Amino acid sequence: MKQIEQLQKIISNSDNIVFFGGAGVSTESGIPDFRSVDGLYNQQYHYPPEMMLSHTFYVEHTAEFFDFYKDKLIFPNAKPNKAHYKLAEIEKAGKLKAVITQNIDGMHQMAGSKTVLELHGSVKGNFCERCGAFFDEEFIIKSSGIPTCSCGGTVKPDVVLYEEGLDNGTMQQARSFISKADVLIVAGTSLVVYPAAGLIDYYRGNNLIIINRAPTPTDERANLLIQANVGEVLGQISIGLR
Repeated sequence: MKQIEQLQKIISNSDNIVFFGGAGVSTESGIPDFRSVDGLYNQQYHYPPEMMLSHTFYVEHTAEFFDFYKDKLIFPNAKPNKAHYKLAEIEKAGKLKAVITQNIDGMHQMAGSKTVLELHGSVKGNFCERCGAFFDEEFIIKSSGIPTCSCGGTVKPDVVLYEEGLDNGTMQQARSFISKADVLIVAGTSLVVYPAAGLIDYYRGNNLIIINRAPTPTDERANLLIQANVGEVLGQISIGLR
């Protein structure tokens, strides 16, 4: 496939790559995305998923929020796929400077990536809203009803809900990595969720690569466009060639 050969050449000749990914990076791990035909937003619930994942819903319908959260956003048996492992390999080779992800599943770290910026937080971390105590994912899974700390406070997932702002420090780091990158690989994201999608506007290089099954609003800006599964594409890349 000519596009894979192009991607191979670009990766082989660069040591300043940044990867920016979304839900499509983890679909091959069995974690559904949000906007595809089988995605979370096309399933039927008592309330729209966007409402159930909002800060207001969390506050006003806390028990229902956790029922939905534990059922639809936590996948304790999921494992990293070819995309996650390949990115960790590229980083270990000194080529990939950072993984910037909209995902909350922790798969990149599980695969071995070290520099990971989680724009929307992670299901792996949970904190008591009263005393700040940390709780792992298993605590949430095993809890019944509303997860509660020994101090009586509610244990909230460390994920960014609708109506909540992204962490300024993480966003600043992401902008810095992207603005300095020679190669920006954007994969598995619809590029319609802001402010995250606006990060690619900080890229100044001439190797913008988009890998996504469906078209995105930014396809015309890409120097290389590959419409396929992320894991299938990255799994064909060899590291160490120059």
